[in-house]
Amino acid sequence: MATYYDEVDLDDMEFDESSGMYSYPCPCGDQFLLSLDDIIDGEDVARCPSCSLLLKVVYDPSEFADDAEDDHLALITTSELLAC
Repeated sequence: MATYYDEVDLDDMEFDESSGMYSYPCPCGDQFLLSLDDIIDGEDVARCPSCSLLLKVVYDPSEFADDAEDDHLALITTSELLAC
């Protein structure tokens, strides 16, 4: 079982629309990072790229269920187009 530095609500993290990344300050001076794609995939751990700390991120997965379904449909459509 992983040991987390802290547990935060996703609403307390900053979201950068251009990169699709959520961030939260790390005590080392860098940022914990978690991508929107990872959240859609059910990931709930943000990692700091500069140290070994992990951050547990709390959110309601059902808020992202539509995004996951849209991604799945886009993959099916792309696969069907490539098969033609």
